[in-house]
Amino acid sequence: MRIQPASMMEQLPTQFFSTMVAKVNKVIAEGHDVINLGQGNPDLPTPPHIVEELCKQAADPLHHKYPPFQGRIELKQAIAHWYKQEFDVDLDPEEEVAILMGSKTGLVEICQVLLNPGDVALVPDPGYPDYWSGVAITGARMVPMPLLAENGFLPDYGKLKDEDIQKAKLMFVNYPNNPTAVNAPMEFYEETMKFAKKNEIVVCSDFAYGGISFDGKKPVSFMQVPGAKEVGVEFYTLSKTYNMAGWRVGAMVGNRDVVRLINTLQDHYFVSLFGAVQMAAARALTGSQECVSQLVQTYQGRRDALFDALHQIGWKCTPSQGSFFAWLPVPAGYGSVELADLLLTKAHVMVAPGIGFGEHGEGYVRIGLLNTEDRLREAVMRMEQLKLFS
Repeated sequence: MRIQPASMMEQLPTQFFSTMVAKVNKVIAEGHDVINLGQGNPDLPTPPHIVEELCKQAADPLHHKYPPFQGRIELKQAIAHWYKQEFDVDLDPEEEVAILMGSKTGLVEICQVLLNPGDVALVPDPGYPDYWSGVAITGARMVPMPLLAENGFLPDYGKLKDEDIQKAKLMFVNYPNNPTAVNAPMEFYEETMKFAKKNEIVVCSDFAYGGISFDGKKPVSFMQVPGAKEVGVEFYTLSKTYNMAGWRVGAMVGNRDVVRLINTLQDHYFVSLFGAVQMAAARALTGSQECVSQLVQTYQGRRDALFDALHQIGWKCTPSQGSFFAWLPVPAGYGSVELADLLLTKAHVMVAPGIGFGEHGEGYVRIGLLNTEDRLREAVMRMEQLKLFS
């Protein structure tokens, strides 16, 4: 019997980073010590008090049954508490918070509930590739918003075509930004809110790195802008802030109609998360945030060690403002894939080529701050041997 896949499967973008992982594994299999800085997987464990809460809750027979379809109220209240505590944003836990199986899932789901074939989604370029996946699944059309160094890696709405704006129903913004590692000011979000309201476009703010910002500067949440709930939603995940990537806990907050749509769709997909995981996540959000402060200090120390070493070998680059990434311009004469392959094969250091994040990512590579300061320095020392800047 011949299996005929749905046409949607042919629309999905190529998973660029699976090829990257295969290259790394090949070099490792050859016996080389590879310093893998190309992926975005937190390298530190979940704080002990959160793990302890999971163990305690897992023993409660209440959680051995199906949880409420749309998530436990305790977790929704905890998310609202976190937004109030961190950003002075008021959220109705029942109507303005949706629990997600990680924010990655939600970024695809929002496309499914808002886009039809032929609609336009405005997507940052470079940007997180799963935006592309969600748009492709719906048969909508993706219009890139270039993020250029000369504009602080912020989109310029004035450069978009009128015909694309008129067809746009959804737009993604993401700060602290992956991959460019910059933060966005309040003025940008105010401009975004006005642009979206004028053109009736739903804003999807991807706030995955909302807990990680450097030099004592707190990132801005789109929800802090007056009127933000009228035009959009924000996605947050515990994966980065609390080293809980494998736990798959996320949330979408904001516009009540969009929250209702996401909940309705998820009623057909899931019966929410394991209750014990939800309760442990609630503990993470409402308990002491000292673990977050320590994590940010760790990443800032790694950032400083990396950029000090890069500057010493002549690599001119701007230190990261937020997230746990660094965005580096490639040396003259190289493409991003060419440089990444060279670093892997000759220095045994893996970085992510910028082209994997979109056309305007070409000319850059992304490095994760996801190894010790010593290993980051060692990676730069290995790069120095290639005489890229001599």
